[in-house]
Amino acid sequence: KVPVLILSFFQHALNSGIRRYHVAPVLCQRAKVAMSHFEPNEHINYEKLEKNINIVRKRLDRPLTLSEKIVYGHLDDPAKQEIERGKTYLRLRPDRVAMQDATAQMAMLQFISSGLPKVAVPSTIHCDHLIEAQSGGEKDLRRAKDINQEVYNFLATAGAKYGVGFWKPGSGIIHQIILENYSYPGVMLIGTDSHTPNGGGLGGICIGVGGADAVDVMAGIPWELKCPKVIGVKLTGKLSGWSSPKDVILKVAGILTVKGGTGAIIEYHGPGVDSISCTGMATICNMGAEIGATTSIFPYNARMKKYLGKTGRADIAALADEFQQHLVPDAGCQYDQVIEINLSELKPHINGPFTPDLAHPVSDIGAVAEKEGWPVDIRVGLIGSCTNSSYEDMGRSAAVAKQALAHGLKCKSKFTITPGSEQIRATIERDGYAQILRDVGGLVLANACGPCIGQWDRKDIKKGEKNTIVTSYNRNFTGRNDANPETHAFVTSPEIVTALSIAGTLKFNPETDYLTGADGKKFKLEAPDADELPKLEFDPGQDTYQYPPKDGSGQHVDVSPTSQRLQLLEPFDKWDGKDLEDMLILIKVKGKCTTDHISAAGPWLKFRGHLDNISNNLLIGAINIENGKANSVRNALTQEFGPVPDTARYYKKMGVKWAVIGDENYGEGSSREHAALEPRHLGGRVIITKSFARIHETNLKKQGLLPLTFADPADYNKIHPVDKLSIVGLADFAPGKPLKCVIKHPNGSQETIMLNHTFNESQIEWFQAGSALNRMKELQQKSS
Repeated sequence: KVPVLILSFFQHALNSGIRRYHVAPVLCQRAKVAMSHFEPNEHINYEKLEKNINIVRKRLDRPLTLSEKIVYGHLDDPAKQEIERGKTYLRLRPDRVAMQDATAQMAMLQFISSGLPKVAVPSTIHCDHLIEAQSGGEKDLRRAKDINQEVYNFLATAGAKYGVGFWKPGSGIIHQIILENYSYPGVMLIGTDSHTPNGGGLGGICIGVGGADAVDVMAGIPWELKCPKVIGVKLTGKLSGWSSPKDVILKVAGILTVKGGTGAIIEYHGPGVDSISCTGMATICNMGAEIGATTSIFPYNARMKKYLGKTGRADIAALADEFQQHLVPDAGCQYDQVIEINLSELKPHINGPFTPDLAHPVSDIGAVAEKEGWPVDIRVGLIGSCTNSSYEDMGRSAAVAKQALAHGLKCKSKFTITPGSEQIRATIERDGYAQILRDVGGLVLANACGPCIGQWDRKDIKKGEKNTIVTSYNRNFTGRNDANPETHAFVTSPEIVTALSIAGTLKFNPETDYLTGADGKKFKLEAPDADELPKLEFDPGQDTYQYPPKDGSGQHVDVSPTSQRLQLLEPFDKWDGKDLEDMLILIKVKGKCTTDHISAAGPWLKFRGHLDNISNNLLIGAINIENGKANSVRNALTQEFGPVPDTARYYKKMGVKWAVIGDENYGEGSSREHAALEPRHLGGRVIITKSFARIHETNLKKQGLLPLTFADPADYNKIHPVDKLSIVGLADFAPGKPLKCVIKHPNGSQETIMLNHTFNESQIEWFQAGSALNRMKELQQKSS
């Protein structure tokens, strides 16, 4: 190998334009490894990562965690950037952007508004959210292409015009496609979906964001992120039996809860890591979104190298080997918190209902369900989704199903299978897994999100009917999967879902309980075993990728002014320089309020490109503390109760500003920025809560709203839905300086409370300009 000093000289020479000499083959190889075979001219730049890490390490003079290496390795100015975990805002240069079709519509509409001719970093669009599960993969896909033709055409032509790769409907779920093609050790990728951290299974820092953040990166602007804390999860022992990678994150969710990871990266380390497959690591990182984590990551190891090789990226693995010291944590690095899990003692878990952090060992869930009055009979079992749809997942589920079939049994519950990608679908068809799962009673759905995000035309129950489903998904908020608030959804591993679907009840523990075969004889399921990767090469299936042309300037992007699906954006109004006085309270929310409550998915997904139409779902799932009802609030001007969106529209029509009062971890869940765009569009100005989820707080700032938190959480009780609020002192709005809120009660009395915020100077400029996009345009005009 080339000695470090000589290598450093040649790197300097190459960067400085000095005459280039032939050097060692390893250096030439390093300069030519593509990020993806879809982008042969976009190369991995580990040299820059190494240079930045060395600058920061010298400044901080301490060992670095893996998370810090990759995050600080992507700093815009590593020499001058102020770095303090949990305090300072970092300016970063991510390597690439990925967008799913539901959020890509608004992201691309915002990018079009920016006036820029082409994206500055490699970017992709993935069509996975708009395919409704109804009767099976092929039929559902054909139906989706017909219904969503206008949107797919917009995304395809916008991608072609602005240099964005386009994955057609049927290609698979965004996170599986990223793992197969785009994630790699040391990458920094941002994606407009909260489960983007899935890519951490390949050693990358992959972060879920709103569309406005994606626009910043695509525009070539440094991206801001509050310097994350780092929570270490030390894994010892080895997974075995019925325990799976999913059980690791289900256990961690039970420990940290849905907000315990907020503002932090979860970094897995320790000797137990090597017992987990690469796709298993991705599963764990994926569901880290449910604990509020910025992202999750594993260190580069042989399991990742094996996966890279099997997915046609052995050259990336070879390059990662050369730079491995930067792709693992330093010895002696310090974490802000450490959790230790012995994998040898970890039991299968199942979490729910209604929240992904309510953890139970599978052995206990039957008794707990009976005690709590939860239905124990399982109506539907669903495996797949972006969390658990790998070749290994399907193989372990098929191993369970095969045992049942050998004893003449099929699933007692309805059973569905969602392949994560076209490559997974084609490979499990070739290798027989799909047929085994069909034979046991399963229905193979399209390569898409489907029921996991509420795209499920469910027919077996009526709305309001109390029932239980078990899934291998990641999220189980009230009504999320089927819009029925009485569906008790539990999340677990695919193999446990399969076993429970065969038994038909939560009272079955596959580790200890027996089933009765068709011959009347009792038998016990053996713990499943399956290959983590196919013995043959992956079958890529159908070609579903559209390359952007070299020059897309002549491409026309059509948005009809009469469209009900797409709508060009109008700039939000600028701050008028005055305090926000006498705002009405649209709703005071009681309890959990996720982005599903604020901007529902399911049937509303079709309006994700039309801001005015989708605003008709604003906060329709939130519970009003005044009457305990959803989508029923008092109109303070008429004193009549009505739907939340209608009331907001009335206030906007009358020129009255309004606020929302929320509880803990407001806006947890999906990254959907519509939950911020909608209140802004309908006249909202302030959201006041006990605490925010990270992505939603940023999205609110980006759209010119004020996300504020009670300095004293008990002050939540001082505000009543009939009060008026004034935010005073905005002329002196500054980082770290609380704002005053004057509460005016109907009897004429007043109270003043203090509200905290996390705005930095540039974010305050977003507020003053009316939105981050407005501020971007202001800066463009100044520089032109």
